[in-house]
This record gives sequence, structure tokens and C-alpha cells, in this order.
Amino acid sequence: MYTIKLATPDDAAAIQSVYAPYVKDTCITFEYEVPAVEEFEERIKAITKEYPWLVCEQEGKIIGYAYGCRHRARVAYDWSVESAIYMANDSRGKGIGKSLYQELFRLLKIQGYINVFAGMTLPNEKSEGLHKSCGFQEIGVFRNIGYKFNQWHDVKWMQLNINDLENLSSIRAMHEIISGDFL
Repeated sequence: MYTIKLATPDDAAAIQSVYAPYVKDTCITFEYEVPAVEEFEERIKAITKEYPWLVCEQEGKIIGYAYGCRHRARVAYDWSVESAIYMANDSRGKGIGKSLYQELFRLLKIQGYINVFAGMTLPNEKSEGLHKSCGFQEIGVFRNIGYKFNQWHDVKWMQLNINDLENLSSIRAMHEIISGDFL
């Protein structure tokens, strides 16, 4: 049994332990060095000012996390977010990541976001499969965009619509209430 909850800075060390193998052993992330626990604390504080960051706990141990974050800096992009998800190696392929993502998307929808974008280094069949199972559709590939482990890597981008544009007026009102922005 597992539980999903909002992340806090106190979760930083456990989040770092989930993330570290991705940095050290894969091209799934383009970070070269594992960020310090303090850096994760700051990331959690910064992201959770506006977006949800969720962790999944099993028997008191964090086994995965997912979050939304800013897609682009221009105001016109404020309706869209990027998502990220990382699971502990022994927790993959059990449907937990999909549950994390579904809860993240539920919260982002309530916040009034329209689109979620996800990028994944290729090849990454597990990530592609997860995103497709959640309803994402491929929108393109950035060729040779990241350099890690002495080689160039492509990144596939996928998109999920979580709110209908037809509901834009009610979504806009919700967005204004939540964010305090008046468009």
C-alpha cells in the first residue's frame, strides 16, 4: 500500500535518493552532478509556490515523486506546465507512477492549467509508455539537444490537454482566483 502527498522541504533527502541514480547512471536527466539536499529543499520551496509537487510513500519511505513546473517564462504560456516524474528503480512498472501522475494532473486541472508537456530523452520506452498510458500524444523530437556521457541525445516532447478550451472562461476565473493574476 502506498500514499501520495504534497512534498515539503523535509522530503528533500529522500527525493534526492530517488533522483541520484538517474543523474549518475542515465541520460534520462541532463544534470551531470547530483544536486545537494539543500538544492532540493530550495527547488521544492520554489516550485510549490505555484505548482504541486507530490511524493509517493510506501511503508514510510518515498519511492517516487512527480511535479509540475513553469513551461516558459512569457505570460502567454502561463496556461501550460511541464511535468516530471521519477520512481525508485524497484517501484517502476507497478502502476504507481501512473497514480502519481493522475493525482498531479487532477490538481493542475483544478488550478486551471490547459496543457501539460513532458520531455523524455530517447530511447526511454518505459517513460514513453507511461506518458502514452496517461493520454499524452507525441508532438515532436528535438534532435541532438543534450550532451551527456560523451554523446548527443534526442528529446521527445509529448502533450496532454487537461482542460477544454471551451471552458476557458470558467478556467480563467479559477486561474485568477488561485493565482491572483488578472488577464
